[in-house]
Amino acid sequence: MDNRTQSQVNMCMQCGMCSGSCPESGITPFNIRKLVRKRHLKHDIEEALPWYCTSCGECTLRCPRDVKPSEMIIALRGELVEEGQIPLSIQKALENAFVQKNPWGRPRPKRADWVKEEGQDVEIPHVKDTESKRLLFSCCIQAYDPRCMVIPINVAKLLNRGGVEFGILGPEEACCGNEIRRMGEEGLFEELREENAAVFQKHGVKEIIALSPHCMNALKNEYGDLGIPVRHYTELLAEMVQRGDLAFKTPYNKKVIYHDPCFLGKQNKVYDAPRELLEAVEGVELMEYASARENSLCCEGGGGRMFFEAEIAYPRNSEKRVQEAVDKGAELLATSCPFCVMTLEDPATEKELPVKELSEILVEAL
Repeated sequence: MDNRTQSQVNMCMQCGMCSGSCPESGITPFNIRKLVRKRHLKHDIEEALPWYCTSCGECTLRCPRDVKPSEMIIALRGELVEEGQIPLSIQKALENAFVQKNPWGRPRPKRADWVKEEGQDVEIPHVKDTESKRLLFSCCIQAYDPRCMVIPINVAKLLNRGGVEFGILGPEEACCGNEIRRMGEEGLFEELREENAAVFQKHGVKEIIALSPHCMNALKNEYGDLGIPVRHYTELLAEMVQRGDLAFKTPYNKKVIYHDPCFLGKQNKVYDAPRELLEAVEGVELMEYASARENSLCCEGGGGRMFFEAEIAYPRNSEKRVQEAVDKGAELLATSCPFCVMTLEDPATEKELPVKELSEILVEAL
């Protein structure tokens, strides 16, 4: 752990605000306050414990001393990576990202195959061939996972409908590195960052629209000064609706409950744009969770947790989120993050509650 992180750890006054707000504390062996204390005293830490963290950022938001406990977890994981003491599933994801530039190890040349999905009437140029140099940056999940491929297709349709020019990088695009850094592989994250930044510069990218909150966070907050504005697609679509460039004419008569993704909400303060889009759809009755916006309960998909196979069985946050939606009488659970879609959909299917990414609803309402 570097001196800066150790100095922050030394500032901890053990108030417990971090563990009290942590979505994993009390249901898993993970306790951020105890980990900080052990690190302060230079005690050994069980190898598996740091991997229960979802990197939601709640502990850092609540800390009154600005200790940044979530950054301490990244540093701890970095030490474990250097020592080779990491779960096999995490090791595989990191190796995949090194070889194929995505944690799933899918072939890099197929990164833009979502554009060719059968039955999808969408044509997208390379960003170098656009006048605007506006880049639509896809997430690895959305580029390769069949369930989430619909998200970039839908956003492309919505932008086309509003007359917004944009392009993609295709196979030149690499993983943003958001989860890679949070799994402790700082060196690999830096390689991905440098590669993407060089491609942006090569093609003269002037604006980036990120399809995933995780990508937006990395590109906006962890790539240094790119000199390129970065925002989530919901922010752009909300502006288009406000200008009258995009309208939804098909009624969508459902009770919709919205789940705030951690990397969009807690970490980047984008709460209103997704809700404004839902409210722009005729017939939508927007419902809210008891813990919404900055208090939203993490779905447990981020920070490498999607690749970590927990050794204990416990009530998952996604299950709690789905159950509350059912109890409130929601007819559909909406979110604006592919990680959230993936983690919420399994328990929601058991409860016969549809889960949709926001772009799916918007396209159906055109």
